[in-house]
Amino acid sequence: MKFLNDPKKKKIAYLVLLVLLAVFPFVITNSYYLHVCISIGVYILLATSLNLVTGFAGQLSLGHAAFYGIGAYVGALLMLNFDVNFFLAMIASAVVSGLFGLLLGLPTLRLRGDYLAIVTLGFGEIVRLVFVNWAEVTRGPLGLPGIPSPSIFGFEISGRTAFYYLVIVLVLITLFVMSRIVNSGVGMAMQTVKIDEIAAESIGIYPIKYKLIAFVVAAAFAGIAGCYYASYIAYISPTTFVYNTSVTILAMVVLGGLGSIPGSIIGACILTLVPELLRFMSDYRMLIFGALMVFMMIFRPEGFWGASKRVKNIYKIKAGGAKNGSDSGDNQRHD
Repeated sequence: MKFLNDPKKKKIAYLVLLVLLAVFPFVITNSYYLHVCISIGVYILLATSLNLVTGFAGQLSLGHAAFYGIGAYVGALLMLNFDVNFFLAMIASAVVSGLFGLLLGLPTLRLRGDYLAIVTLGFGEIVRLVFVNWAEVTRGPLGLPGIPSPSIFGFEISGRTAFYYLVIVLVLITLFVMSRIVNSGVGMAMQTVKIDEIAAESIGIYPIKYKLIAFVVAAAFAGIAGCYYASYIAYISPTTFVYNTSVTILAMVVLGGLGSIPGSIIGACILTLVPELLRFMSDYRMLIFGALMVFMMIFRPEGFWGASKRVKNIYKIKAGGAKNGSDSGDNQRHD
């Protein structure tokens, strides 16, 4: 992976990857493989957004599935009951999920560590019970069937190939936004809060402000993922947005690497693919899956692509740039 330390080669690698993603449905026509790729895309949205809260702002949240579910139900209800366009429903899902993130974050983000985890866990359970018991709106355990597919300029996005390209676009937008945030002053402030809140306050950084920003943005993108999922599956029920879903998303973040956007992508890919690859060992796959997680936490506690690797690569790129600059300067002097 050393060639990625060169910015030009890095851009070429990204371009090649985009081309491969674009032609993938034409090379692999099996609908099951496309479904797995779409699932990976959804989990990338969820893991990347949660990483903003847990990896960059240092807040342990176990309620991310609640925002995922709020986005799904808001989008589904708007499309079913009010015939709202999918993309407008997606914006509404992001806004409502972000608002719930704000309402939850205002009273709770003064808590730290396990206390915040317990509160977010309770919030997720409350949201699930609302989905189950508010039958007049959500149809309770029966769920919401017949959710319409997206349409744009009269063209209906239907079929797994179309949904594959749609999730690729959403993933690219999410990665761009998250990258801009974490590499900005806001992202640096979040990481400062994560390392030492007292030191952050001493230099004029207000921890609650940046925790709230992370929480609201993460909730909004989870809402977008929920709206997409609802339209793709065309059916949602409370059983999808349970505690286990939040734990799975958090495991993706931890396994891939806290405080690392590539780590979120790697974690989402691994924890989506491994259960599928072990499906032929249905009686033992969860045992093997758990053993792999324990092995990783013992020998690679920072994950596959943790924050330390990200920082190390940044220094390598800067060092390479400085070296190239000195070489060019030497050449100019010789000329």
